[in-house]
Amino acid sequence: MAQFGFENDIHSILKLDMPITNAPMARWQRKASSSAMSSLSPMKASNASQNSSKTPSKTPGKGKKVTPSKMGGDRYIPYRNSKQMDIASFLLAKENESGDAKTPGASESQKALSVQLNGYNIEDAKILHLGGKPLNAPEGYQNNLKVLYSQATTPASVKKNRFISSTPDRILDAPDLRNDFYLNLLDWSSRNFLAVALHDSVYLWDASRGDIILLMKMAHEEDYICSLSWTKEGNYLAVGTSDCKVQLWDVENQKRLRSMASHTARVSSLSWNDHVLSSGSRSGHIHHHDVRMADHHITTLNAHSQEVCGLTWSPDGKYLASGGNDNLVCVWPRVQDGSISNDSQTVRCWSEHQGAVKALAWCPWQANILASGGGTSDRHIRIWNVNSGSCISSLDTQSQISSLVFAPNYKELVSAHGYAHNNVVIWKYPSFSKVAELNGHEDRVLSLTMSPDCTTVASVAGDETIRLWKSFELDPLKKKAKDKFIKSTSGVIHQSIR
Repeated sequence: MAQFGFENDIHSILKLDMPITNAPMARWQRKASSSAMSSLSPMKASNASQNSSKTPSKTPGKGKKVTPSKMGGDRYIPYRNSKQMDIASFLLAKENESGDAKTPGASESQKALSVQLNGYNIEDAKILHLGGKPLNAPEGYQNNLKVLYSQATTPASVKKNRFISSTPDRILDAPDLRNDFYLNLLDWSSRNFLAVALHDSVYLWDASRGDIILLMKMAHEEDYICSLSWTKEGNYLAVGTSDCKVQLWDVENQKRLRSMASHTARVSSLSWNDHVLSSGSRSGHIHHHDVRMADHHITTLNAHSQEVCGLTWSPDGKYLASGGNDNLVCVWPRVQDGSISNDSQTVRCWSEHQGAVKALAWCPWQANILASGGGTSDRHIRIWNVNSGSCISSLDTQSQISSLVFAPNYKELVSAHGYAHNNVVIWKYPSFSKVAELNGHEDRVLSLTMSPDCTTVASVAGDETIRLWKSFELDPLKKKAKDKFIKSTSGVIHQSIR
Protein backbone atom coordinates (compact mmCIF):
# COMPACT_ATOMS: atom_id res chain seq x y z
CA MET A 1 0.00 0.00 0.00
CA ALA A 2 2.87 2.31 0.76
CA GLN A 3 4.28 1.69 -2.72
CA PHE A 4 1.09 2.85 -4.43
CA GLY A 5 1.02 5.95 -2.33
CA PHE A 6 4.55 6.90 -3.40
CA GLU A 7 3.71 6.50 -7.11
CA ASN A 8 0.63 8.67 -6.74
CA ASP A 9 2.78 11.39 -5.26
CA ILE A 10 5.23 11.16 -8.17
CA HIS A 11 2.42 11.47 -10.77
CA SER A 12 0.93 14.47 -9.04
CA ILE A 13 4.27 16.23 -9.10
CA LEU A 14 4.87 15.56 -12.80
CA LYS A 15 1.41 16.83 -13.83
CA LEU A 16 1.39 20.41 -15.36
CA ASP A 17 -2.05 21.28 -14.34
CA MET A 18 -0.97 24.49 -12.70
CA PRO A 19 0.19 27.38 -14.92
CA ILE A 20 3.88 28.29 -14.83
CA THR A 21 3.98 32.00 -14.16
CA ASN A 22 7.66 32.67 -14.91
CA ALA A 23 7.93 30.49 -18.01
CA PRO A 24 8.25 32.09 -21.53
CA MET A 25 5.21 32.31 -23.76
CA ALA A 26 4.50 29.22 -25.68
CA ARG A 27 4.90 29.17 -29.42
CA TRP A 28 1.22 28.65 -30.10
CA GLN A 29 0.39 31.55 -27.89
CA ARG A 30 2.76 33.84 -29.83
CA LYS A 31 1.19 32.80 -33.15
CA ALA A 32 -2.28 33.33 -31.79
CA SER A 33 -1.47 36.82 -30.56
CA SER A 34 0.09 37.80 -33.93
CA SER A 35 -2.98 36.50 -35.73
CA ALA A 36 -5.24 38.55 -33.51
CA MET A 37 -3.29 41.76 -34.25
CA SER A 38 -3.45 41.28 -38.02
CA SER A 39 -6.29 42.63 -40.11
CA LEU A 40 -7.22 39.23 -41.59
CA SER A 41 -10.78 38.01 -41.68
CA PRO A 42 -11.77 35.07 -39.44
CA MET A 43 -11.65 32.78 -42.46
CA LYS A 44 -8.14 33.89 -43.37
CA ALA A 45 -7.12 33.72 -39.78
CA SER A 46 -8.14 30.11 -39.64
CA ASN A 47 -6.25 29.40 -42.83
CA ALA A 48 -3.24 31.12 -41.45
CA SER A 49 -3.42 29.06 -38.28
CA GLN A 50 -3.69 25.90 -40.36
CA ASN A 51 -0.64 26.83 -42.49
CA SER A 52 1.35 28.18 -39.59
CA SER A 53 3.31 25.04 -39.32
CA LYS A 54 4.56 25.30 -42.87
CA THR A 55 7.88 26.95 -43.68
CA PRO A 56 7.45 30.05 -45.90
CA SER A 57 8.79 29.63 -49.42
CA LYS A 58 9.96 33.25 -49.77
CA THR A 59 12.02 35.43 -47.60
CA PRO A 60 9.70 37.77 -45.71
CA GLY A 61 9.73 41.32 -47.08
CA LYS A 62 11.54 40.45 -50.31
CA GLY A 63 9.94 41.86 -53.45
CA LYS A 64 7.62 44.19 -51.61
CA LYS A 65 7.70 47.95 -52.23
CA VAL A 66 8.50 49.81 -49.10
CA THR A 67 6.75 53.14 -48.67
CA PRO A 68 9.25 55.74 -47.44
CA SER A 69 8.57 57.20 -44.11
CA LYS A 70 7.09 60.68 -44.04
CA MET A 71 9.32 61.63 -41.19
CA GLY A 72 12.36 63.71 -42.11
CA GLY A 73 11.07 65.19 -45.43
CA ASP A 74 12.72 68.00 -47.41
CA ARG A 75 9.99 70.61 -46.78
CA TYR A 76 11.13 73.47 -44.57
CA ILE A 77 8.56 74.89 -42.20
CA PRO A 78 9.75 78.18 -40.72
CA TYR A 79 9.46 78.69 -37.06
CA ARG A 80 6.63 80.86 -35.83
CA ASN A 81 6.22 81.73 -32.23
CA SER A 82 2.80 81.89 -30.62
CA LYS A 83 2.74 85.65 -30.76
CA GLN A 84 3.17 85.69 -34.51
CA MET A 85 0.51 83.00 -34.98
CA ASP A 86 -1.96 85.06 -33.00
CA ILE A 87 -1.27 88.08 -35.11
CA ALA A 88 -1.62 86.06 -38.31
CA SER A 89 -4.94 84.60 -37.19
CA PHE A 90 -6.21 88.05 -36.34
CA LEU A 91 -5.16 89.48 -39.72
CA LEU A 92 -6.79 86.59 -41.61
CA ALA A 93 -9.99 86.99 -39.64
CA LYS A 94 -9.89 90.73 -40.26
CA GLU A 95 -9.59 90.23 -44.04
CA ASN A 96 -12.73 88.05 -44.01
CA GLU A 97 -14.80 90.72 -42.31
CA SER A 98 -17.30 92.58 -44.44
CA GLY A 99 -16.72 96.20 -45.27
CA ASP A 100 -19.93 97.25 -43.56
CA ALA A 101 -18.84 95.86 -40.24
CA LYS A 102 -15.76 98.08 -40.19
CA THR A 103 -16.61 101.44 -38.71
CA PRO A 104 -14.20 104.25 -37.79
CA GLY A 105 -14.91 103.73 -34.13
CA ALA A 106 -14.30 99.99 -34.32
CA SER A 107 -11.01 100.43 -36.20
CA GLU A 108 -9.74 102.93 -33.64
CA SER A 109 -10.70 100.64 -30.77
CA GLN A 110 -8.96 97.70 -32.46
CA LYS A 111 -5.86 99.79 -32.98
CA ALA A 112 -5.83 100.86 -29.33
CA LEU A 113 -6.42 97.27 -28.18
CA SER A 114 -3.61 96.04 -30.45
CA VAL A 115 -1.15 98.60 -29.11
CA GLN A 116 -2.11 97.75 -25.53
CA LEU A 117 -1.88 93.97 -25.97
CA ASN A 118 0.98 93.62 -28.45
CA GLY A 119 2.94 96.77 -27.87
CA TYR A 120 2.64 97.94 -31.51
CA ASN A 121 0.03 98.64 -34.13
CA ILE A 122 -1.33 95.44 -35.64
CA GLU A 123 -1.62 97.16 -39.06
CA ASP A 124 2.17 97.42 -39.25
CA ALA A 125 2.75 93.84 -38.15
CA LYS A 126 4.26 91.20 -40.40
CA ILE A 127 3.59 87.50 -40.27
CA LEU A 128 7.26 86.68 -40.85
CA HIS A 129 10.07 88.93 -39.82
CA LEU A 130 13.70 88.68 -38.88
CA GLY A 131 14.33 89.20 -35.23
CA GLY A 132 17.35 90.89 -33.75
CA LYS A 133 19.35 93.92 -34.81
CA PRO A 134 21.37 93.88 -38.04
CA LEU A 135 25.08 93.43 -37.65
CA ASN A 136 27.20 96.48 -38.34
CA ALA A 137 29.89 96.20 -40.99
CA PRO A 138 33.42 95.98 -39.61
CA GLU A 139 35.50 99.09 -39.66
CA GLY A 140 37.17 99.70 -43.00
CA TYR A 141 34.77 97.45 -44.93
CA GLN A 142 33.80 98.68 -48.40
CA ASN A 143 31.08 97.17 -50.56
CA ASN A 144 32.58 96.56 -53.99
CA LEU A 145 29.21 96.64 -55.71
CA LYS A 146 28.37 99.96 -54.13
CA VAL A 147 31.70 101.37 -55.24
CA LEU A 148 31.21 100.03 -58.75
CA TYR A 149 27.72 101.41 -59.36
CA SER A 150 27.48 104.48 -57.14
CA GLN A 151 30.67 106.34 -57.92
CA ALA A 152 30.58 109.13 -60.48
CA THR A 153 31.95 108.16 -63.87
CA THR A 154 35.07 109.82 -65.16
CA PRO A 155 34.82 112.19 -68.15
CA ALA A 156 36.75 109.73 -70.34
CA SER A 157 34.16 107.00 -69.75
CA VAL A 158 31.16 109.19 -70.55
CA LYS A 159 29.99 108.85 -74.09
CA LYS A 160 28.52 112.18 -75.08
CA ASN A 161 25.73 112.41 -77.60
CA ARG A 162 27.17 115.26 -79.62
CA PHE A 163 24.83 117.27 -81.79
CA ILE A 164 26.17 118.79 -85.01
CA SER A 165 23.78 121.15 -86.70
CA SER A 166 23.29 120.73 -90.42
CA THR A 167 22.69 124.47 -90.80
CA PRO A 168 25.31 127.18 -90.27
CA ASP A 169 25.36 129.26 -87.12
CA ARG A 170 25.61 132.43 -89.21
CA ILE A 171 25.88 133.44 -92.87
CA LEU A 172 27.82 136.49 -94.03
CA ASP A 173 27.40 137.85 -97.52
CA ALA A 174 30.72 138.37 -99.29
CA PRO A 175 30.04 140.19 -102.59
CA ASP A 176 32.78 140.47 -105.22
CA LEU A 177 34.72 137.55 -103.74
CA ARG A 178 37.19 136.18 -106.30
CA ASN A 179 36.36 132.58 -107.18
CA ASP A 180 40.00 131.52 -107.54
CA PHE A 181 41.11 128.12 -106.21
CA TYR A 182 44.75 129.20 -105.66
CA LEU A 183 44.06 132.23 -103.43
CA ASN A 184 43.78 132.35 -99.62
CA LEU A 185 41.19 134.99 -98.85
CA LEU A 186 40.06 134.17 -95.29
CA ASP A 187 41.76 134.12 -91.86
CA TRP A 188 40.59 134.31 -88.22
CA SER A 189 42.72 136.07 -85.60
CA SER A 190 43.36 135.15 -81.97
CA ARG A 191 41.47 138.35 -81.04
CA ASN A 192 38.31 137.02 -82.70
CA PHE A 193 38.46 139.15 -85.86
CA LEU A 194 37.60 137.47 -89.15
CA ALA A 195 39.44 138.98 -92.13
CA VAL A 196 38.13 138.47 -95.66
CA ALA A 197 39.37 139.83 -98.99
CA LEU A 198 36.67 141.00 -101.41
CA HIS A 199 38.38 141.74 -104.72
CA ASP A 200 40.45 144.88 -103.97
CA SER A 201 39.36 145.43 -100.33
CA VAL A 202 39.96 143.83 -96.94
CA TYR A 203 37.10 143.75 -94.42
CA LEU A 204 37.21 142.76 -90.76
CA TRP A 205 34.24 141.24 -88.95
CA ASP A 206 34.28 141.41 -85.15
CA ALA A 207 32.87 138.03 -84.14
CA SER A 208 32.29 139.19 -80.56
CA ARG A 209 30.16 142.26 -81.36
CA GLY A 210 29.24 141.80 -85.01
CA ASP A 211 30.87 145.05 -86.19
CA ILE A 212 32.30 145.32 -89.71
CA ILE A 213 35.40 147.38 -90.50
CA LEU A 214 36.88 148.29 -93.88
CA LEU A 215 40.61 147.97 -93.30
CA MET A 216 42.14 148.78 -96.70
CA LYS A 217 41.46 149.16 -100.41
CA MET A 218 43.86 148.82 -103.33
CA ALA A 219 44.85 152.03 -105.10
CA HIS A 220 44.22 150.63 -108.57
CA GLU A 221 40.94 148.99 -109.41
CA GLU A 222 42.58 146.32 -111.56
CA ASP A 223 44.64 145.07 -108.58
CA TYR A 224 43.16 142.60 -106.10
CA ILE A 225 43.94 140.87 -102.81
CA CYS A 226 45.47 137.39 -103.09
CA SER A 227 46.20 136.26 -99.51
CA LEU A 228 45.72 137.13 -95.82
CA SER A 229 47.48 136.01 -92.62
CA TRP A 230 47.25 137.16 -89.00
CA THR A 231 50.14 137.25 -86.56
CA LYS A 232 49.96 134.96 -83.55
CA GLU A 233 49.01 137.86 -81.27
CA GLY A 234 46.29 139.00 -83.66
CA ASN A 235 47.26 142.66 -83.78
CA TYR A 236 48.90 142.71 -87.24
CA LEU A 237 47.61 141.48 -90.59
CA ALA A 238 49.75 140.61 -93.61
CA VAL A 239 48.15 141.16 -97.03
CA GLY A 240 49.49 139.67 -100.25
CA THR A 241 48.48 141.49 -103.44
CA SER A 242 48.40 140.94 -107.18
CA ASP A 243 51.03 143.65 -107.71
CA CYS A 244 53.72 141.37 -106.19
CA LYS A 245 53.82 143.10 -102.79
CA VAL A 246 53.23 142.17 -99.17
CA GLN A 247 51.63 144.81 -96.98
CA LEU A 248 51.71 144.85 -93.18
CA TRP A 249 48.81 146.50 -91.36
CA ASP A 250 48.26 147.61 -87.76
CA VAL A 251 44.64 146.59 -87.21
CA GLU A 252 44.06 148.49 -83.99
CA ASN A 253 45.06 151.80 -85.53
CA GLN A 254 43.94 150.80 -89.06
CA LYS A 255 47.27 151.93 -90.43
CA ARG A 256 49.64 150.39 -92.97
CA LEU A 257 53.06 149.90 -91.42
CA ARG A 258 55.02 148.92 -94.51
CA SER A 259 54.85 147.50 -98.03
CA MET A 260 57.46 144.88 -98.87
CA ALA A 261 58.36 144.20 -102.50
CA SER A 262 60.48 141.22 -103.45
CA HIS A 263 58.36 138.89 -105.58
CA THR A 264 57.96 139.00 -109.34
CA ALA A 265 54.40 137.59 -109.42
CA ARG A 266 51.25 137.72 -107.31
CA VAL A 267 51.57 136.63 -103.65
CA SER A 268 48.98 133.88 -103.21
CA SER A 269 50.00 132.43 -99.81
CA LEU A 270 51.29 133.77 -96.48
CA SER A 271 52.28 132.32 -93.08
CA TRP A 272 53.80 133.78 -89.88
CA ASN A 273 56.46 132.35 -87.58
CA ASP A 274 57.08 134.92 -84.84
CA HIS A 275 58.72 137.91 -86.58
CA VAL A 276 59.38 135.99 -89.82
CA LEU A 277 56.73 136.24 -92.53
CA SER A 278 56.87 133.65 -95.32
CA SER A 279 55.22 134.38 -98.67
CA GLY A 280 54.66 132.20 -101.72
CA SER A 281 54.05 133.53 -105.21
CA ARG A 282 52.97 132.39 -108.65
CA SER A 283 56.63 132.28 -109.69
CA GLY A 284 57.14 129.23 -107.44
CA HIS A 285 59.44 131.08 -105.04
CA ILE A 286 59.04 131.32 -101.28
CA HIS A 287 60.48 134.39 -99.54
CA HIS A 288 61.20 134.84 -95.84
CA HIS A 289 60.74 138.39 -94.53
CA ASP A 290 62.11 139.57 -91.20
CA VAL A 291 59.68 142.39 -90.49
CA ARG A 292 62.01 143.92 -87.87
CA MET A 293 64.68 144.68 -90.43
CA ALA A 294 64.79 147.34 -93.11
CA ASP A 295 66.14 144.75 -95.54
CA HIS A 296 63.27 142.40 -94.86
CA HIS A 297 64.01 139.75 -97.50
CA ILE A 298 66.36 137.27 -95.84
CA THR A 299 65.83 133.91 -97.61
CA THR A 300 64.47 132.52 -100.89
CA LEU A 301 63.28 128.91 -101.13
CA ASN A 302 63.36 127.26 -104.56
CA ALA A 303 61.70 123.88 -105.00
CA HIS A 304 58.37 124.52 -106.74
CA SER A 305 58.15 125.01 -110.47
CA GLN A 306 54.62 126.48 -110.36
CA GLU A 307 52.51 128.68 -108.10
CA VAL A 308 52.87 128.16 -104.35
CA CYS A 309 49.23 128.09 -103.26
CA GLY A 310 49.63 126.44 -99.83
CA LEU A 311 51.94 127.67 -97.06
CA THR A 312 51.85 127.03 -93.29
CA TRP A 313 54.29 126.91 -90.37
CA SER A 314 54.10 124.11 -87.81
CA PRO A 315 52.79 125.10 -84.33
CA ASP A 316 56.25 124.75 -82.78
CA GLY A 317 57.82 126.84 -85.56
CA LYS A 318 60.22 124.06 -86.52
CA TYR A 319 59.02 123.34 -90.06
CA LEU A 320 57.41 125.20 -92.95
CA ALA A 321 55.15 123.21 -95.26
CA SER A 322 54.48 124.35 -98.81
CA GLY A 323 52.21 123.03 -101.54
CA GLY A 324 52.14 124.02 -105.19
CA ASN A 325 50.37 123.68 -108.48
CA ASP A 326 53.19 121.31 -109.46
CA ASN A 327 51.62 118.65 -107.15
CA LEU A 328 54.56 118.79 -104.71
CA VAL A 329 54.49 118.95 -100.91
CA CYS A 330 57.70 120.30 -99.40
CA VAL A 331 58.84 120.69 -95.81
CA TRP A 332 61.47 123.33 -94.99
CA PRO A 333 63.57 123.87 -91.85
CA ARG A 334 63.30 126.85 -89.55
CA VAL A 335 65.13 130.02 -90.54
CA GLN A 336 68.13 130.75 -88.35
CA ASP A 337 68.09 134.18 -86.74
CA GLY A 338 70.31 136.67 -88.53
CA SER A 339 71.00 134.34 -91.45
CA ILE A 340 70.57 135.55 -95.03
CA SER A 341 70.55 132.92 -97.75
CA ASN A 342 69.25 132.49 -101.28
CA ASP A 343 69.13 128.73 -101.12
CA SER A 344 67.85 126.18 -98.63
CA GLN A 345 67.44 122.43 -98.73
CA THR A 346 64.08 120.78 -98.10
CA VAL A 347 63.67 118.41 -95.18
CA ARG A 348 61.06 116.40 -97.11
CA CYS A 349 59.56 116.57 -100.56
CA TRP A 350 56.66 114.33 -101.59
CA SER A 351 55.23 113.90 -105.08
CA GLU A 352 52.44 111.36 -104.44
CA HIS A 353 49.63 113.83 -105.14
CA GLN A 354 48.27 113.94 -108.69
CA GLY A 355 46.78 117.43 -108.41
CA ALA A 356 47.55 120.88 -107.08
CA VAL A 357 48.22 120.93 -103.33
CA LYS A 358 46.68 123.95 -101.67
CA ALA A 359 45.23 122.30 -98.55
CA LEU A 360 47.85 121.95 -95.79
CA ALA A 361 47.37 121.58 -92.02
CA TRP A 362 49.67 120.69 -89.11
CA CYS A 363 48.30 118.54 -86.31
CA PRO A 364 48.16 120.64 -83.09
CA TRP A 365 48.68 117.66 -80.76
CA GLN A 366 51.30 115.85 -82.90
CA ALA A 367 53.93 118.28 -84.08
CA ASN A 368 55.42 115.93 -86.68
CA ILE A 369 52.13 115.15 -88.46
CA LEU A 370 51.16 117.03 -91.63
CA ALA A 371 47.91 116.66 -93.59
CA SER A 372 47.71 117.58 -97.28
CA GLY A 373 44.91 117.52 -99.83
CA GLY A 374 45.00 117.35 -103.62
CA GLY A 375 42.96 119.09 -106.29
CA THR A 376 40.48 117.75 -108.83
CA SER A 377 42.93 115.30 -110.41
CA ASP A 378 43.89 113.81 -107.05
CA ARG A 379 41.09 114.23 -104.46
CA HIS A 380 43.12 112.47 -101.74
CA ILE A 381 43.85 113.46 -98.16
CA ARG A 382 47.27 112.21 -97.14
CA ILE A 383 48.80 112.14 -93.67
CA TRP A 384 52.59 112.49 -93.50
CA ASN A 385 55.11 111.77 -90.76
CA VAL A 386 57.79 114.40 -91.20
CA ASN A 387 60.31 112.60 -89.01
CA SER A 388 60.19 109.32 -90.93
CA GLY A 389 59.08 110.74 -94.27
CA SER A 390 56.37 108.11 -94.67
CA CYS A 391 52.74 108.47 -95.67
CA ILE A 392 50.75 107.21 -92.69
CA SER A 393 47.35 107.08 -94.35
CA SER A 394 45.49 108.15 -97.46
CA LEU A 395 41.79 108.76 -98.14
CA ASP A 396 40.01 109.26 -101.44
CA THR A 397 37.31 111.91 -100.84
CA GLN A 398 35.90 111.75 -104.40
CA SER A 399 36.03 115.55 -104.54
CA GLN A 400 38.47 118.42 -105.01
CA ILE A 401 40.12 119.43 -101.72
CA SER A 402 40.70 123.16 -101.28
CA SER A 403 41.45 123.45 -97.55
CA LEU A 404 42.18 121.43 -94.41
CA VAL A 405 42.07 122.36 -90.74
CA PHE A 406 42.40 120.30 -87.53
CA ALA A 407 39.76 120.61 -84.78
CA PRO A 408 41.59 119.89 -81.48
CA ASN A 409 38.48 119.85 -79.27
CA TYR A 410 37.44 116.47 -80.64
CA LYS A 411 40.64 115.51 -82.48
CA GLU A 412 39.03 115.72 -85.88
CA LEU A 413 40.03 116.89 -89.35
CA VAL A 414 37.86 119.22 -91.40
CA SER A 415 38.10 119.33 -95.19
CA ALA A 416 36.65 121.82 -97.69
CA HIS A 417 35.63 120.53 -101.11
CA GLY A 418 35.00 121.95 -104.54
CA TYR A 419 33.88 119.95 -107.54
CA ALA A 420 31.77 117.89 -107.26
CA HIS A 421 30.47 118.01 -103.66
CA ASN A 422 30.92 121.71 -102.75
CA ASN A 423 30.66 121.00 -99.03
CA VAL A 424 32.56 120.72 -95.74
CA VAL A 425 33.24 117.31 -94.19
CA ILE A 426 34.30 116.47 -90.63
CA TRP A 427 36.48 113.36 -90.24
CA LYS A 428 37.48 111.53 -87.09
CA TYR A 429 41.26 111.43 -86.84
CA PRO A 430 43.13 109.15 -87.38
CA SER A 431 40.44 106.59 -88.30
CA PHE A 432 38.96 108.88 -91.03
CA SER A 433 35.43 107.81 -90.19
CA LYS A 434 33.00 110.46 -91.40
CA VAL A 435 31.46 112.43 -88.53
CA ALA A 436 29.28 114.88 -90.45
CA GLU A 437 28.76 116.60 -93.79
CA LEU A 438 28.03 120.33 -93.75
CA ASN A 439 26.10 121.22 -96.87
CA GLY A 440 24.74 124.57 -97.91
CA HIS A 441 27.22 126.24 -100.24
CA GLU A 442 26.04 126.49 -103.83
CA ASP A 443 29.53 126.73 -105.31
CA ARG A 444 32.95 125.27 -104.53
CA VAL A 445 34.34 125.95 -101.04
CA LEU A 446 37.59 127.89 -101.39
CA SER A 447 39.00 128.11 -97.86
CA LEU A 448 38.53 127.20 -94.19
CA THR A 449 39.65 128.85 -90.96
CA MET A 450 39.14 127.96 -87.29
CA SER A 451 37.93 130.32 -84.56
CA PRO A 452 40.35 131.11 -81.69
CA ASP A 453 38.33 128.97 -79.25
CA CYS A 454 38.31 126.10 -81.78
CA THR A 455 34.52 125.71 -81.59
CA THR A 456 33.58 127.20 -84.97
CA VAL A 457 34.93 126.75 -88.47
CA ALA A 458 34.33 129.40 -91.16
CA SER A 459 34.06 128.46 -94.82
CA VAL A 460 34.10 130.82 -97.79
CA ALA A 461 32.86 129.71 -101.21
CA GLY A 462 32.39 130.86 -104.77
CA ASP A 463 28.72 131.58 -104.01
CA GLU A 464 29.97 134.76 -102.26
CA THR A 465 28.97 133.65 -98.79
CA ILE A 466 30.86 132.93 -95.56
CA ARG A 467 29.23 130.30 -93.38
CA LEU A 468 30.10 129.76 -89.72
CA TRP A 469 29.64 126.18 -88.52
CA LYS A 470 29.55 125.87 -84.73
CA SER A 471 30.31 122.16 -84.69
CA PHE A 472 33.01 121.74 -82.05
CA GLU A 473 31.62 123.08 -78.78
CA LEU A 474 32.86 121.07 -75.83
CA ASP A 475 29.58 121.36 -73.91
CA PRO A 476 26.78 122.46 -76.22
CA LEU A 477 24.11 121.91 -73.55
CA LYS A 478 25.44 124.74 -71.40
CA LYS A 479 25.33 127.63 -73.83
CA LYS A 480 24.62 131.12 -72.66
CA ALA A 481 21.16 132.44 -73.29
CA LYS A 482 22.38 135.14 -75.66
CA ASP A 483 24.08 132.54 -77.87
CA LYS A 484 20.93 130.46 -78.26
CA PHE A 485 18.76 130.90 -81.30
CA ILE A 486 16.74 128.73 -83.65
CA LYS A 487 18.94 126.78 -86.06
CA SER A 488 16.84 126.59 -89.17
CA THR A 489 17.04 127.88 -92.70
CA SER A 490 14.51 130.58 -91.99
CA GLY A 491 16.20 131.51 -88.72
CA VAL A 492 19.76 131.82 -90.05
CA ILE A 493 21.18 135.29 -89.52
CA HIS A 494 22.22 136.94 -92.79
CA GLN A 495 24.60 139.86 -92.70
CA SER A 496 26.48 141.62 -95.44
CA ILE A 497 30.23 141.94 -94.96
CA ARG A 498 30.04 145.40 -96.54
